[in-house]
Amino acid sequence: MSIDVIIDAHLHLWEKQNGVINGLPVVHVGNGKSSFMGETRQMMPAYMDDGRNTAERLIGNMDYAYVNAAVCTQEYMDGNQDDYLLEVKNKYPDRFRICSLYEEHDGYRTEGFDGIKICASRLKDKDLKKLLPVFEDAQKRGMFISIDLCDGAEQTDDMQYIIDRCPELRIAIGHFGMVTTDGWQKQIALAKNKNVFVESGGLTWLFNYEYYPFLSAVEAIREAIGICGVHKLMWGSDYPRTMTEITYKMAVRFILETGRLSEQEKKAFLGENARKFYGFGELHRPEPIPNML
Repeated sequence: MSIDVIIDAHLHLWEKQNGVINGLPVVHVGNGKSSFMGETRQMMPAYMDDGRNTAERLIGNMDYAYVNAAVCTQEYMDGNQDDYLLEVKNKYPDRFRICSLYEEHDGYRTEGFDGIKICASRLKDKDLKKLLPVFEDAQKRGMFISIDLCDGAEQTDDMQYIIDRCPELRIAIGHFGMVTTDGWQKQIALAKNKNVFVESGGLTWLFNYEYYPFLSAVEAIREAIGICGVHKLMWGSDYPRTMTEITYKMAVRFILETGRLSEQEKKAFLGENARKFYGFGELHRPEPIPNML
């Protein structure tokens, strides 16, 4: 069986990085490096030497890896990218779904956006129950919520409180529940609820100590399947930060090549689940690209 649909459920784009973490600026300082919490970190591949993490660069990577479409989420460390993501969606409507960024003091935007990103682990007030009006608004508008929770079970009770009150709201739990931390299974278990899914953005980052082909990451996927079923799991790359160690194509290949997942499981995980969750219609079909090897 061939995999005809591959959708990246978690990645980032920006024209200019202009973020803040713990009151310190996060800005590009050259050759893909950024100032991050007072240190210089390789934040993106070195070939992004001008600091521009653009849709055009991503699309080149997507086409080469046969990725049909992607979901642009956001992070405080990159700064609010609402305006740029609206440009991207208008320019490439068949390839992207986009999230606006929820900010504690500035709220969030809805016009033109498909979803709202909540960086719950970075909120000053970690009590998600106080954000119930945001979730209710997203449900009313037919939007989805993309959310990265605190490690383990710290916010899972709050999430269940929200889910019980917004049963029709589509919610994507990010970073595969922070799978390398204690209690990650409780985040995965939230996907037992009807409209809650889990995406694997950052999975290769969390298992970077092991490196390709990320055997423990695959076993974590198997464990998650046992908790909520493969129909609730979606692949994500967390591009471009994860691409400082591997290529974009490798982020797909370790799933395609493993013998621990069936062809049907790969098909669901890599694209079919995301296609339904994010409401993608007719998809772009990348043409096969032979390389010099």
